[in-house]
Amino acid sequence: MEINKVIVGKLDTNCYILSKNNKCIVIDPGDDYVKIKKIINNKEVEGVIITHHHFDHIGAINNFDDCLIYDKNNLIEGENTIGSFNFDVIYTPGHKEDSITIYFKDEKVMFTGDFIFKGAIGRTDLEGGNIKDMVNSLNKMKSYDKEIMIYPGHGDSSKLGYELY
Repeated sequence: MEINKVIVGKLDTNCYILSKNNKCIVIDPGDDYVKIKKIINNKEVEGVIITHHHFDHIGAINNFDDCLIYDKNNLIEGENTIGSFNFDVIYTPGHKEDSITIYFKDEKVMFTGDFIFKGAIGRTDLEGGNIKDMVNSLNKMKSYDKEIMIYPGHGDSSKLGYELY
C-alpha cells in the first residue's frame, strides 16, 4: 500500500491518500480538493474516512459522493473492509467524541487523526473533548505493538511506542 500525505487548509491538516492497484482511500479531506485530486489522479476512490468531524478534517468532503463517506457512524469497532482495503477501527474518544483510529495490521500503520501526534496528544478542551475519555483511549492503545507507525492529523509521523512511553 502506498501512502501519500497532502497538507491542506489553514491549519495544515494532513490528508492521506492510500493507494493500491489503481484504487484509493482518502483519509481526512480537510480542504484544498484540487491538491487532493492531483494525488488521486485517475485512481478509483473506494472510500473517504473521517477520523473525527472537526472543520479542518472535513472541508473538502462535499467533493465526494455521500455513499463513499465513512466515519464512526458507519464503521464498527474492529475489522472493516472498504473495497480492497482491510483495516481495523479503534474508537478513540477524547479529542472529540466521534474520534476513530484506523489501523492497517499488515502494514503496521495507524491513522490517528487528532488523537495522538508526534510529541503530543489531542486537545480535550474543544467541543466534544473529554480528558477522561482521552486517558481511557490512550490506555487502550498500550495493548498495540510499539513499532506501529502513526500518521497523525497534523505534523510528522512517529512510532506508537515512542508516543505512549
